[in-house]
Amino acid sequence: MNQQLRRKLDQITDILWAGGVTNPVTYIEQISYLIFLKLLDEEENDRELRARLGGSGGNAKLLFPAQSERYRWSKWRFKSGPELRDFIRDEVFPYMASLAKDEPEVADYFRDAVLEIVDPNVLKEVIDELDSFEFRKLGPDVKGDIFEYLLTHLGSSSLNGQFRTPRQIRAFMVEMVDPDMGDSLFDPACGTAGFLIDAVDYLLAKYSDHVSEYPIYGEDWLEKKGKSLAELKTEMPRLQTYRKGAGEKIPNWDVLEASVYGTDVSRQMVRIAMMNLVLHGIRHAQLKRANSLSDMGGLSEDDLRRKYKVILANPPFAGQLPKDSIRSDLPTNSKKSELLFLSLMMQHLAPGGRCAVVVPEGVLSTSTGAHEELRKKLANDFDLLAVISLPAGAFKPYTGVKTAVLVFRKPATETAKRLDNVWFYEVRNDGYDPDKISGGGRVETPEKNDILDLLAQWKAYKVAGFARPPGIEANTLLEHGSKEPSCWFTTKDRLAAADYNLGPGQWKPRVAEKPSDEDPFELVKEVRRDYLHIAVGLRNLSRELAK
Repeated sequence: MNQQLRRKLDQITDILWAGGVTNPVTYIEQISYLIFLKLLDEEENDRELRARLGGSGGNAKLLFPAQSERYRWSKWRFKSGPELRDFIRDEVFPYMASLAKDEPEVADYFRDAVLEIVDPNVLKEVIDELDSFEFRKLGPDVKGDIFEYLLTHLGSSSLNGQFRTPRQIRAFMVEMVDPDMGDSLFDPACGTAGFLIDAVDYLLAKYSDHVSEYPIYGEDWLEKKGKSLAELKTEMPRLQTYRKGAGEKIPNWDVLEASVYGTDVSRQMVRIAMMNLVLHGIRHAQLKRANSLSDMGGLSEDDLRRKYKVILANPPFAGQLPKDSIRSDLPTNSKKSELLFLSLMMQHLAPGGRCAVVVPEGVLSTSTGAHEELRKKLANDFDLLAVISLPAGAFKPYTGVKTAVLVFRKPATETAKRLDNVWFYEVRNDGYDPDKISGGGRVETPEKNDILDLLAQWKAYKVAGFARPPGIEANTLLEHGSKEPSCWFTTKDRLAAADYNLGPGQWKPRVAEKPSDEDPFELVKEVRRDYLHIAVGLRNLSRELAK
């Protein structure tokens, strides 16, 4: 995305901010409504063109038949003042919500939609700026980048527990579960759909002849450096990147779109997620506003029964559900949201499926019955492939809670042999300073990122069929001066003996302290002198007290 587009987007958000729409979630939602209306108008132009040219698209049904043409962007965008605001609010939004039969996805998107840009002049300025975008001339890459750039505004705030998982974390989680064509993708707490989009981008790159590479810090960062990515990678061997491609070798785009599933309890988040996916080229994702933990959360019977090949999530922590609202099919008796989400993913994982999920480290080591029982089930009924400890500052400035990523898979059959070991990796630096915050975000440290090593170790482990984990055996005492290990492993038997404690610190090898240089004989003499001195003092004190 070029500087001109970025300036336009900055101008739009500045206009909204100055106009009193200051909540990032709200103004991103409002922009998404207007972008969708612009996209539908452009799509209508394409349908009209196909109708005039005839051929296979000649019978395409119009979104805006003659009696409804006035609701098209191109018909009302010239209005101004209260007339413009009132027309969009009272006529355009209701019309879009009425298309349940002909365009159910459009209708669902605009159901209960509220125009919160109340100042007509602000609304007019935003519409004029968006009107300069010709989305149909932009590829999915650029359209996706436009929305991703808007979503960076969520990086400066955490609203109702909603915040975006940092790209560097999402990127390695997606790479470790390695989605492929035909895999169903699911995030039960999808937020802005970051995991789903990263998984789709990963697939597109896998099925592309020409792949572009970008630093995790974004194109702006690269431009400011004034050097090519190749030059920076030479200077910074630990610079983490991600790959994008057009996906021209995808065998069936409809199959890809139909494989994307997500739920979230917030209608705002579902709308934002849907627009994010639309602008990334995924028009028909299976997104739903629902509480995936509850029997009364809006899930259908199909939703409750469906299994997924790839699950990726960073679900909310520290919440509790009323006992009577919790789904009865989840394999835990806990009311804690972090355990409920983990059990939900275990429940919905298909045979041969892979899951990567962020959990608070308390899930790994807390000694309550519910915690231990769920860890036991995870270790014995699944292949627990990796426990990845993240830096304490990974989710600053939102939270300083220490977190980890669990990566596990469901065996292809009930009789399949389970892995004998559990692998641990400690990420001490994820490409950002664990303590320094600047401009609402963490300071970049591209030269210290451990994630590239994590992925290199993981690939070797995977190539070896997960036969023997990389690193050294748990609790090994290393000689003084040895390098502190980044990864280690323990056996299932030792895990069972320790009440299935998965805390990395429980198993981390230790480096021996430096032995003392002092002569032991001299140390003994010094202790004897001190002892005699104390004994004489006590004897003198006793004599004084006896007088």
